[in-house]
Amino acid sequence: MKTQILNLFIASLLVSCANGPFGQRVREPFRGSAYESNNRFFRGTGKGESSADNIARSKADIEAKAVLAGQVNTTMKQVSDQYLGQTQNDRAADVADKFQSLVREVMNTNIADLRKIGEEKYYDKKQSKYTVFIAYEIKKNAMFKFLKKQAKTNQQIDERQQEVIQKILDEELKKTGGEEEN
Repeated sequence: MKTQILNLFIASLLVSCANGPFGQRVREPFRGSAYESNNRFFRGTGKGESSADNIARSKADIEAKAVLAGQVNTTMKQVSDQYLGQTQNDRAADVADKFQSLVREVMNTNIADLRKIGEEKYYDKKQSKYTVFIAYEIKKNAMFKFLKKQAKTNQQIDERQQEVIQKILDEELKKTGGEEEN
């Protein structure tokens, strides 16, 4: 009898440990290095849930694009801060503000090189809901070239700020392996 109780206790302990303290691990689509940003691509994934499949898809789409926009914005802020800190530009704050404004403007437009690299849809009959996963990517060199083009046509950026912004973007293009564009 004691052996059976001990065996039952060990079996229940093993089952509870298999799930871990946080529950059972769930493997969602679009996870892993193929869906993470690197030196060539900005990548973002999103997940949306709703009782209507089109709403679930829209939610996933918005989330994935927000992730991309956040990455681009954060990267460009770090790059501009680093560059302006190294050059000790006397008008660094003005240039940084114009640069961030340019990045926001570009992210608010439809980006031509945005590519969907995956979409999966699931339906849970018990809960009557759809779950959609979407993954997007943007080539960094295409994004930087687009930023350069937008900067050149922006009337609010003076010649000196234009020069600094072009240098920053040229440096980033070199890092991606993309050629500079004048």
